[in-house]
Amino acid sequence: MSEAGRVIAGTARGLRLLAPGEGTRPFADRVKQTLFAILEPDLRGAAVLDLFAGSGAGGIEALSRDAARAVFVECDSIAVRIIGENLTRTRLADRGTVIRADVLAYLADRAPSDGPFDLVLLDPPYAETGLLDKALARLAAAPAPTLSPTAWVVAKHFWRTPPPDPVGLLASVRNRRFGETALTFYRRSDAEVIGVKGETR
Repeated sequence: MSEAGRVIAGTARGLRLLAPGEGTRPFADRVKQTLFAILEPDLRGAAVLDLFAGSGAGGIEALSRDAARAVFVECDSIAVRIIGENLTRTRLADRGTVIRADVLAYLADRAPSDGPFDLVLLDPPYAETGLLDKALARLAAAPAPTLSPTAWVVAKHFWRTPPPDPVGLLASVRNRRFGETALTFYRRSDAEVIGVKGETR
């Protein structure tokens, strides 16, 4: 069984996570460090939605850092099982819900009743270049209960194929690049939030 790195902070710090297989692209430690350094002030008590969850590393890191709950959505049966195992080994299973579903169908049907979410993480396969755009559009068009007024939406993607900006009421406020991997941070443009647009590092 391959590994998906370790939890880098919080109650599960240092515990190593399993990965569904060699084909997955877990969050590297450097990416997680930057991601959660930005999100840290808003994590305590947050509701997290981890889409295309893979190993669940993103949502588990958030739970370890005092997020209240996380919903993991993944269509692959092996990945769903691995997320459950990772939640158990980090002792976070009581705050995690794992759903086997197509992400686009989930956003259309169930997300509003599971929300509102304060943080949404999206990490679709790089090869399916249109999937991220479709998921962002579906998320932006979802009924109001899906996202809290000041929600963060973070897309992980190949740096050469950035997602659109804006997407409905979601506006990009920050960008980070780590070699071939990039993060694009969105917030609702109708919220009174100050962002740093186009910032790279």
